[in-house]
Amino acid sequence: EHDIETPYGLLHVVIRGSPKGNRPAILTYHDVGLNHKLCFNTFFNYEDMQEITKHFVVCHVDAPGQQTGASQFPQGYQYPSMDQLAAMLPSVVQHFGFKYVIGIGVGAGAYVLAKFALIFPDLVEGLVLMNIDPNGKGWIDWAAAKLSGLTSTLPDTVLSHLFSQEELMNNTELVQSYRQQIGSVVNQFNLQLFLNMYNSRRDLDINRPGTVPNAKTLRCPVMLVVGDNAPAEEGVVECNSKLDPTNTTFLKPGKLTEAFKYFLQGMGYMPSASMTRLARSRTASLTSASSVDGTRPRACTHSESTEAMGQINHTMEVSC
Repeated sequence: EHDIETPYGLLHVVIRGSPKGNRPAILTYHDVGLNHKLCFNTFFNYEDMQEITKHFVVCHVDAPGQQTGASQFPQGYQYPSMDQLAAMLPSVVQHFGFKYVIGIGVGAGAYVLAKFALIFPDLVEGLVLMNIDPNGKGWIDWAAAKLSGLTSTLPDTVLSHLFSQEELMNNTELVQSYRQQIGSVVNQFNLQLFLNMYNSRRDLDINRPGTVPNAKTLRCPVMLVVGDNAPAEEGVVECNSKLDPTNTTFLKPGKLTEAFKYFLQGMGYMPSASMTRLARSRTASLTSASSVDGTRPRACTHSESTEAMGQINHTMEVSC
């Protein structure tokens, strides 16, 4: 565990593994209401994922004040803006001597990593963005959020961001578990500051190349992930429409570890010889698929059964 000085305050970072030659680090950024443990532990402990991560160093970033046991910020503390949260990350990259990173972000974390890639494109080799909403809140959304903040508890407000109304109604045991963890693991004062800053975000201001003069876009390969009933589904679809289709993959329910493996292979990492068990698993699943639309991870958009996704997808709010 490390506390790293940045231009906008300290950042708590946890490193797993050691740098592997010139390979990029995998850098994660969690969603509002969570921290790296609550958001990513189950996914990274999943057996197939461990076969992937043994080839990479993993760098988990906690947003300021969101880590387990964090001290409460003083009254009047100005929480970093979303742009500033993104601008803290080069300090992490430099501290550990990474040349570049492959980012995995969920919700608010996906927005921060997309912003990071727009401002510092040379530091980002690829992005996996789950449940990203590229749009700022309009004044009606802002007023509705303000009103619900007056009538709902903070954990309930966060839960409505993480889960769809259908999931909140039908998955009561899971939702109750999250409510308890959000209320006890993350400092509530610090969480409110992070949530307020996320709710005041601006549009990412990206456009598909060629659609407007000097369009800003993500230059690296991007895998967008969204669940069937995720609250951010419309935002992810819109984000997909604004990115370069030649280097963007849009993944709906499927096996996330498999998709991630092929995403890495598409960038020249993870030769199949080193992934024999996963490759066999993939071959078996493809024999039952009705069609495959290419060798890029789009092949993984078919719904596939998986023994652990029921647990993983909710841990990562993918809702697959």
